[in-house]
Amino acid sequence: MRNSLEYGPLLPLSQEIDAIKYRQTGEDFYSKCVRIADALKDDDQHFDAFKDILREQRFLPAGRVQNAMGSTRQTTAYNCFVSGTIEDSMDSIMQKATEAAETMRRGGGIGYDFSKIRPRGDRIVSLDSKSSGPVSFMRIYDAVCQTIASSGHRRGAQMGVLRIDHPDIEQFITAKNNSDQLTGFNISIGVTEKFMQCLEKGEPFPLVFEGEVYREVDPKPLWDMVMRSTWDYAEPGILFIDRINEMNNLYYCEDIAATNPCGEQPLPPYGACLLGSFNLTKYVVDSANFDDLQFMEDIKVTVRAMDNVIDRTIYPLKEQEHEAKDKRRMGLGVTGLANAAEMMGHSYGSKEFMDFTSMVLETLRDEAYSTSADLAEEKGSFPLYQRDFHLVGKFIKTLPQWLQDKIAAQGIRNSHLTSIAPTGTISLTADNVSSGIEPPFSLFYDRTIQQFDGAKTERVEDYAYRYGVEGKTANEIAAEDHLKVLALVQEYIDSAVSKTCNVGDHVTFDEFKTLYFDAWKAGCKGVTTFRAAGKRYGILNEVKPESANDNETEGKAEACYIDPETGMRSCE
Repeated sequence: MRNSLEYGPLLPLSQEIDAIKYRQTGEDFYSKCVRIADALKDDDQHFDAFKDILREQRFLPAGRVQNAMGSTRQTTAYNCFVSGTIEDSMDSIMQKATEAAETMRRGGGIGYDFSKIRPRGDRIVSLDSKSSGPVSFMRIYDAVCQTIASSGHRRGAQMGVLRIDHPDIEQFITAKNNSDQLTGFNISIGVTEKFMQCLEKGEPFPLVFEGEVYREVDPKPLWDMVMRSTWDYAEPGILFIDRINEMNNLYYCEDIAATNPCGEQPLPPYGACLLGSFNLTKYVVDSANFDDLQFMEDIKVTVRAMDNVIDRTIYPLKEQEHEAKDKRRMGLGVTGLANAAEMMGHSYGSKEFMDFTSMVLETLRDEAYSTSADLAEEKGSFPLYQRDFHLVGKFIKTLPQWLQDKIAAQGIRNSHLTSIAPTGTISLTADNVSSGIEPPFSLFYDRTIQQFDGAKTERVEDYAYRYGVEGKTANEIAAEDHLKVLALVQEYIDSAVSKTCNVGDHVTFDEFKTLYFDAWKAGCKGVTTFRAAGKRYGILNEVKPESANDNETEGKAEACYIDPETGMRSCE
């Protein structure tokens, strides 16, 4: 047991990363917590409560919040943004590239929808020439990402999205199959309900641009092309874009076409994501008890603090500031779920695990929404709140009736409140708790950290494993169990969920395709998979023990690096 006066991470690697990424010059861990709490307080009581939450690492604000709040650095507390709409003109394309450069310079990652750029080979009447297509223009943005170094010791992350009904979709699907192309991008396809229905029924699917049907295709070979690329290269990801918009609390005043680089925040043009995660391991009292009362109280304190970020940070662009303040989005989530559940004896994916996950996320959802309603009564609802439209939103209707009634009576301060981020780096700073809702990749591994002066490798043990709890690793869990967890979690989350469904070597290609179809049927907003046997390696790749007597599993970095904080995949 730790002394009551001890706080902060114990692992030397955790301390080092926290110091490098999140502290000011000469600042220790406690001083960092004081700085952040002071910058976000409503009053002295709120300061003391939030400071203690931060000091004990019960809540881990996203890296940008930790780095920026109360700092003299001119950086934003928002981790990521979505670009303004890229229209089909050179002026718009270049303007958005300039805006992207400024956003990344201030520390933000950015997502784009390239679906409004005309297809390759289309005639440009005014110039008597032909369009080079959206993939070609993505290379401009890729060059920006490679050139602009974000503050906080990392480069900007990017997400490129193209609708599946765009005539250039085939070129987009394979755009990253060559590892030296678009290395500053993750890519995802905006898959429509119409496409999935055509796929299910075996009906022709039209590829369109600006209302004109360019051609009809058989959806099955097109889907097989998508699946083959993800099977081999772990990209493109899939966004069920119509479902994202259908379930959006702001369905009545915005249209979403893209997400942040990791996919957990679908956002409108100039939208921004404000993230943080509750460290569930800190609420495990013993194998039979979870401190839900402390968890509930911490949610109330944290929602108030994170709401203040919106008014007290800087924004790279005025458009982003207006968007953030008009809607007051935040994305609170959890990390250490697998470790916490395993410490209580619940194996990942078991009924007990699912019940525990439901309890935790229902508490997070209900307390966050209740607190936001209280803040609305105190400080006012978000400016674009329209009571009658908001209350009939599909996600709002899933809330318990008492909470719907409370929002109806008091309004609500924030349009969105929950999101599940990957949390790779912040989880590591909390002594390597399991990231987000993921199981640990390995109980024991070497981790590569990309820094400006090169790569550094450190030996790391899983948090629960260090305390004698040996849970399942990601590759030991069946892909369908990964999906089961993803679908359950999405029910409680108003934004989206960043989760990787690991696919074992025994899974066939047909079974792999079924996984994506099942994700659509289960109500997921998106799905990402990773297959260790694919052609692209990740930051952590499991290595078999050298001898039969060696029971510890190791991992090592290979040809490609996946940044766990940004979600970026890049090949060296």
